[in-house]
Amino acid sequence: MKLKEIETITRSIAWGASKILHSYYCGKNRFETIESSKGNPVTTADIKSNAYILKNLQAFFPQDTFGYLSEENYKNNNCIKKDWVWIIDPLDGTKEFINQTGEYALHIALAYKGRPYVGVVAIPEAQTIYFATKGYGTFVEKLNHKITQIKVSNKNTIKNPSLVVSRSHRNNRFQSLINSFSTKDIIYMGGLGKKITTILEKKADVYLSISGKSAPKDWDFAAPDLILTEAGGKFTYFNGDTPIYNRGDVSQWGNFIASNGSSHQALCEKFMNILNHVDKKAIL
Repeated sequence: MKLKEIETITRSIAWGASKILHSYYCGKNRFETIESSKGNPVTTADIKSNAYILKNLQAFFPQDTFGYLSEENYKNNNCIKKDWVWIIDPLDGTKEFINQTGEYALHIALAYKGRPYVGVVAIPEAQTIYFATKGYGTFVEKLNHKITQIKVSNKNTIKNPSLVVSRSHRNNRFQSLINSFSTKDIIYMGGLGKKITTILEKKADVYLSISGKSAPKDWDFAAPDLILTEAGGKFTYFNGDTPIYNRGDVSQWGNFIASNGSSHQALCEKFMNILNHVDKKAIL
């Protein structure tokens, strides 16, 4: 099966899962909130979306060839011994879902030897899907199934870019970093998929994240990584390295930046210098 055929199947499954999430979000179906062992909430909607995605993917892509790494089924730090691995977040931004901000998404990515080749980010409350296949660009699909290609802006972002950052995952070190940077605007938002789509839609220029006691996981990054890079953006750590998925440890530790790519290296260097200054100041 060709990658574009896989992409078409994935989009169809993402639409089905989006309808499930929306049915719980709008109150058509009631959901319960369960506190996980790590203090992160899980809802009935997470579980139902996850079951739907896995059942439908596995109907087309058997487990003897394809691995499956899902937030709701993840149990240990063992690397999945398959070249092709599905990486799934059935509800990205569960807290936002519970708090009714609308800033939640679902992610489905297919990675080959650690890098995404197919990626879908669905935004249920916008009735929109962003999707990409490696080498083919990024597209947006609406509920009426109208499809248009999308590309990042060519704006020079080294001077006064607008930032999009987490509403809740900000420690003092991270707040000091963004306070020390000259920026046009800061958008506080939940859900990583939703944040990356703000760059695609030219509503923000740069996304930042630095690890504290926790870090983003493979299922947070994989699909947003591909939809941004195929649209012309960059998705790297401060040192320029690209994330590798299914390494065993699902946590993506480190300092991370996503941008439209026009001044990406310069931004990396600038944020590294600011962070070094913040860290030295904290020691003193």
